Amino acid sequence: MKILVAEPLAKQGLEILRAHHEVDEKIGLTPEELAGIIGEYDALLVRSQVKVTADILAHATRLVVIGRAGVGVDNVDLEAATKAGVVVVNAPTGNTVSAAEQTIALMLALARKTAAADASVRRGEWKRSSFTGVELRGRTLGIIGLGKIGQAVADRARGLEMTVIGYDPFVTAEQAALHGITLVEVDQIIEKADVITVHVPLNKATRGIINADNIDKLKPGVMLVNVARGGVYDEAAVAQALVDGKIAGAAFDVYDPEPPVDSPLLKAPNTVLTPHLGALTAEAQLRVAEEACEQVIDVLAGRSARYAVNAPLLTPETSRAIAPYLPLTEILGRFAAQYLRGGVKTMTIDVAGDLANHDASQLVAAALRGILENATSERVNLINAGFLAKSRGLTVNERKTSDAGTFASLVTLTVEGDNGTAVVAGTIANGEPRLVRIDDNLLDMAPAPLMVVTRHQDKPGTMGRIGLILGEADVNISSMTLARNAPRQDALMLLAVDDEVSDKVTEQIRNHPAVLDVWSIRAAPVH
Repeated sequence: MKILVAEPLAKQGLEILRAHHEVDEKIGLTPEELAGIIGEYDALLVRSQVKVTADILAHATRLVVIGRAGVGVDNVDLEAATKAGVVVVNAPTGNTVSAAEQTIALMLALARKTAAADASVRRGEWKRSSFTGVELRGRTLGIIGLGKIGQAVADRARGLEMTVIGYDPFVTAEQAALHGITLVEVDQIIEKADVITVHVPLNKATRGIINADNIDKLKPGVMLVNVARGGVYDEAAVAQALVDGKIAGAAFDVYDPEPPVDSPLLKAPNTVLTPHLGALTAEAQLRVAEEACEQVIDVLAGRSARYAVNAPLLTPETSRAIAPYLPLTEILGRFAAQYLRGGVKTMTIDVAGDLANHDASQLVAAALRGILENATSERVNLINAGFLAKSRGLTVNERKTSDAGTFASLVTLTVEGDNGTAVVAGTIANGEPRLVRIDDNLLDMAPAPLMVVTRHQDKPGTMGRIGLILGEADVNISSMTLARNAPRQDALMLLAVDDEVSDKVTEQIRNHPAVLDVWSIRAAPVH
């Protein structure tokens, strides 16, 4: 496959990619240039500068995965990527230590006025009293955002003997306490903290989290640090507060936009400004490159990624448990949609037995992929299947039970539409997928890429006549399964065939007086 690397990556990451696929390094592309060539590639690697917009994704007809060598993915349009069925992966652990150390470094630089003192000495001055600093020991650090980096900052701040308070709606008080953090609300951080650092992604909820409305409530002498994303602080409001003396100092490593050519912070007093260095250490660049590239290789190989941003994160145990059932469940969805004949309005998936102990979100997506594949011209995969189903008004229900009858695990799909209801179930036996139920008919058959299904009256000669029709059309039968509830009643027959069955041949079978209905079903994916 072809991989485009659009920003500089550590050579070790490039070596990982080149060991498996063809790699093109094209650094400094304009958005127009990127849009013009992205259709040739299966994977894209970026850092923080290249913007992967909806327009670029619209041209990415082959793209399977975007790898972001870093934590934040605000330079990637996640909604557009999800709609397009493109997996987005990041590297959330690689730069944790580097970003945390940069945060601490900026806090110390503010407290000891390091940058201004350095500049003064270089001017030939010796004004020691002008640079009297403050100790961080005993002061309160407020952390907004307690992910990996926020927690790492807290660990290091405790080493400086600081009191740490923090806010994160997704972290429990018990989790926070493990890092010496007292969990509080944002308002309490604003009112109590001597130093505030923010470690959140940039979105509608976090943009301007420190702004003109709450700056007046900040504790006198507070110092502000930003090693997260430009835009989480209102830069104009912070600059004005520095001028007014409401804030003792501000240290920014990130800006909105970058570079900060016209940022009011450039002219504000008591600032330490660095050019987005949070992850810029040799160790971090190596780790994030390897982490992102390894996941890109996994996705291209059909494996799940550890840190897929727009896909469910599964434990290794769950991934192993559900892996054999993903192709089976997709086949069930594809079979059920064709068997129902017509649009599916409701899909219910019942997961039974051992499989019910695991996250079934990817099984749901696999079933939807099978159902939707022939209903849309859009590419359908595990990433965008749920989105496409929702956009079409398809209702999805998921149920779990420990009772799988005689099976270790069982997946049952019930689909409903204007043409009625259809039920199809399957399991894995000896590592192979098996169809075990169609409506009320119990059976045991390995699904084939091409199948002919008939519902007919169980009369002598019927099966022979159907076989003869197929034989005359040069359609080879590879296996057969018959399900019936009683002799000479209605029967369901599944034929695995090696050749396509034309509409003409299907109609010949349908016209047999004992045949009640016939389906020609493609269980293999459409490419």
